[in-house]
Amino acid sequence: MVFHLLRQNDAFLRSFGEAITYLKANLFTCAECGNISNSDPCPICKDQMRDRHTLCVVESIDDLVSFEQAGIYGGLYHVLGARVSPLDDQELSDSDIEFFLNHIKNLRAAEVIIATNPRMEGDLTYFTLLDILKDRLRDKIEKGELKVSRLAFGLPVGGSIEFADRLTLHTALESRTNAARL
Repeated sequence: MVFHLLRQNDAFLRSFGEAITYLKANLFTCAECGNISNSDPCPICKDQMRDRHTLCVVESIDDLVSFEQAGIYGGLYHVLGARVSPLDDQELSDSDIEFFLNHIKNLRAAEVIIATNPRMEGDLTYFTLLDILKDRLRDKIEKGELKVSRLAFGLPVGGSIEFADRLTLHTALESRTNAARL
């Protein structure tokens, strides 16, 4: 990237630098969900047409963007901006946890979809969030006022079983769902 920039003319570099300065000065972290936007709250949180009782919890803004680009989810998001990774000495801070719980309470969420990445850190983050929810919102979960779910794992659409690795086959088998009744 540096070599590419060194080959550019001064006008381009000046314009590029101004664009970076503008970007940094005009982007905000949404106080409701943790997304990055040029407004607070972000356009997703402002959108009254979205399902305001379903909250999809993602690790990063990149994950949120992937969902939005796919156009398959119509609820709101919560961006953790963190994950649990003992090897990297990372964990969810008390402020991350409080922000998450307050978001659920403020929305009066009926469902929390934990959409962490399918790897060790994602699993650790999922189980940490699940423990927090069971500890702090157990009454709502037991009364059926709050459903907690997780993305399914397994074989990709269009893939072949013969090419799947052992872990993918295992998670596909464990994440199976009931077939429609005949």
